[in-house]
Amino acid sequence: MGDDWFLPHLSQFRDRTALVWRENSYTYRELLDRVEAWREVLRQRGTKPGQCVALHGGFSPGTATLLLALVAERNIAVPLTTAVAAERDRALEIAGASWLVTFAGDDSWTIDKVSRGEESAQAGTTNDVDGHPLIVDFRKTGEAGMIMLSSGSTGAVKASLHSFAKILARYRGRATSPYRSLAFLMLDHVGGINTLFHILASGGTIVTLAERTPEAICSGIERHRVQLLPTTPTFLRMLMISEVYKKYDLSSLELISYGTEPMPNATLAALHAALPGVRLKQTYGLTEVGVLPTKSEGDDSLWLAVGGKGYETKVVDGVLWIRSQSAMIGYLNAPSPFDADGWMNTGDLVEQKGDYIRFLGRKSEIINIGGEKVFPAEVENVIQQLDNIKEVTVRGRSSPITGNIVIATVELRAPEDPDALEERVRAACRERLAPFKVPAMVEIASETLCGNRFKKKRRANQKSGITK
Repeated sequence: MGDDWFLPHLSQFRDRTALVWRENSYTYRELLDRVEAWREVLRQRGTKPGQCVALHGGFSPGTATLLLALVAERNIAVPLTTAVAAERDRALEIAGASWLVTFAGDDSWTIDKVSRGEESAQAGTTNDVDGHPLIVDFRKTGEAGMIMLSSGSTGAVKASLHSFAKILARYRGRATSPYRSLAFLMLDHVGGINTLFHILASGGTIVTLAERTPEAICSGIERHRVQLLPTTPTFLRMLMISEVYKKYDLSSLELISYGTEPMPNATLAALHAALPGVRLKQTYGLTEVGVLPTKSEGDDSLWLAVGGKGYETKVVDGVLWIRSQSAMIGYLNAPSPFDADGWMNTGDLVEQKGDYIRFLGRKSEIINIGGEKVFPAEVENVIQQLDNIKEVTVRGRSSPITGNIVIATVELRAPEDPDALEERVRAACRERLAPFKVPAMVEIASETLCGNRFKKKRRANQKSGITK
């Protein structure tokens, strides 16, 4: 099988530290022993190859080693980290999970058989051998798989089926430095999966922390001499605003990789100035095709080259398309996003400069003002540089006159008079943007604009009731 090389590969690292969790270190030897213990548990409970097994918990020795055991046992893993029971139950139904392993905060666990409901059976999302047609066909390969659940541009959860042989292929034979890396993105995210397998395949160390606040992250970097921080632009903006990086020794940090959403120019400039000795690298990945190799034009540049071995890219009418050897097999609950030749329209608008591209935003988020295009990120970049602005999102609202108007929703660092806020936001935008890009309305968010994945929450209506 294409995935049976990974565990023997890890055995060569023996007594190196593989994982740091709750300030305790675990060697590769200890991790592999836990994998074997999990395999015995799975066999004793009667799990069968090809069955879907969900694991619900954070990034820990238990979840990481169970995931590796599921690969070895030829199961289909379903990583879940949501804390909402209703969302978890819906995810189990979509995936057709047969088993659920739930981890507590101390990494203790319970394993339960998932009951098969009549509604699930009628919908074709069963949790036995009569599952979704894609899963039925996949089981015939005898490979291990994974089902990842993610929210698309409409907010609807999509379940994508992946082959672990394809996922692991990108890490085989790669000579990379064994970084000490922070685990920032969780195992239900393509970035978290990439961190796990990339760091382990290179013999590096994954450091997990109980909190992901700027204070906790900087303290953890100092304490554990972390070299690599994979994170999001939203978190990096929080870090720059907090200025807590000034309190800690971050001299071990060599590389910050950022992705999952557009990076504001102002945040990148501030980060480059604050941490001049740290290399900054923009990453790009999608649940459907994986994390692509990238090369940033420079630490202070948002231009990057995307693609490499196993990946092809092209730009059609300003939109990025990708064809990947490690692409998912398909969605369990949505039409395939691939055309007949295997290309996927990412929906990401880009501009080109030689071999480099720069992301402008999602095509679905463009605001059309009387035939003129407004990219939310451009307006947000202006507003984010103003005093007292913690975060901002820009969206369109229907207008009978211009088709749409621009609405800015801001999260404040301290209370401020709404009228004065709107005036200074609009004044700043008038100075730097074309008139049609200036927000017609400025709203104050009633809750944080940062989601639990440390990305902006763009779909929810954050309006406080204060409108003009």
